Amino acid sequence: MYLLYSLALCAYLLAHLPVVGYQAVRQRKPVGRLRDRVGRLPAGVNPGRRRSIWIHAVSVGEVLAARSLVAQLRDAYPRHRLLMSTTTATGQLVARQSGRALDAVFYAPLDLARFVARALDRVAPDMLVLIDTEIWPNLLRACRRRGVKTILVNGRLSDRSYRRYRLVRPFMRRVLDGLDRLCVQNGAWSRRFRDLGVPPARLTVTGSLKFDAVDDAAAGAPAGDPTLRCFEFAAGRPVIIAASTLRGEEEPVLRGFAAARRSAAGAVLIIAPRHPERFAEAGRLASARGFAVARRTELEAAAAPSADVVILDTIGELARLFRLATVVFVGGSLVPAGGHNPIEPAAFGKAIVFGPHMENFAEIAGLFVARGAAWQLGSQDELDGALEALLSDAEHRAALGAAARAVVDDQRGARRRTLAVMAELLRPDAAPRDARAADNPC
Repeated sequence: MYLLYSLALCAYLLAHLPVVGYQAVRQRKPVGRLRDRVGRLPAGVNPGRRRSIWIHAVSVGEVLAARSLVAQLRDAYPRHRLLMSTTTATGQLVARQSGRALDAVFYAPLDLARFVARALDRVAPDMLVLIDTEIWPNLLRACRRRGVKTILVNGRLSDRSYRRYRLVRPFMRRVLDGLDRLCVQNGAWSRRFRDLGVPPARLTVTGSLKFDAVDDAAAGAPAGDPTLRCFEFAAGRPVIIAASTLRGEEEPVLRGFAAARRSAAGAVLIIAPRHPERFAEAGRLASARGFAVARRTELEAAAAPSADVVILDTIGELARLFRLATVVFVGGSLVPAGGHNPIEPAAFGKAIVFGPHMENFAEIAGLFVARGAAWQLGSQDELDGALEALLSDAEHRAALGAAARAVVDDQRGARRRTLAVMAELLRPDAAPRDARAADNPC
């Protein structure tokens, strides 16, 4: 089965080479370092092949979730190097913004036996930490043969992945045997992993790390933040943030913004496309509707641009901007893409709106809606009325925001529970400072 999997992966990679080439050349989409992809990591990743902990986070969301663990791992394992790999270029950029918290950042190798072996030779990990649903058969098999401890944290199993894995359940049972422990976000996903053959003794329901990660971000807002200074022109004005939008969502967002401006003439819209290659497209759509448009990279601190719409054409700044928002629309939810995570704006106590397609975050979205902490739309057409109503009703906005913040407060603690499971796998180099420090370094 592993041979068939490797052959299928090779066929998939070959079939997608023209697409990757087109995206790299015509759309200027970064593809990462090829040497990393084939396992030829720079010596600087782990000079002398010291003991290390390898954290793999595929993209931006997973990197941000992993950040909530890094400081505590540094305290608990001071004699280990902390290394992080990503799959996407945007994830790589955000991971590199961690500064000295990580010893090195690199692109994960393609999941073929030879490439994986090369990477493991360089990284020399005592423990591999996979974030969310990064289940790579050849990597896990190689770790098991080398005696590397493996753990999935913040684990989830979407409807789509679950259906696919059930089709090859005997193979997935063998693959999942390569995980020493699985820390999953909720009971529903725990049951799915059990159905795929994971013994209950290896499963722990910890909750979502993102509740801890965003609370750190909300507490951190340094005075004089250069990003926030570039948006001083919006002070005192209603600000709508359309977060992580996908193709097909900017048009209804712009229509809703136009409707909202009927009762809030000075309103500003910040659009943050999910994919960097769509920055220009989002700007063209806004200009075509007659709005004055500026890019974030064109803004200067303390300047006063005349823009109605700002395109956030940077990576890693969105979370800081949520503190400026009056209303936040969570993208990926007006089109059938499964939605994105509403936790970040909730940590700032903001009024949150999302569309009908929140399948990838069904439990979190359901919790927010049940607690009166978010407004879920039934269709694209409802966005106009929702934005206009929220901008004109401060009491409703405040109630949504307060409920959203309360959800975040109630759900914290995944970091502490996850670190406890890690300590069972790999004995810490040093005892944690105390229980409070392990859960709240601020």
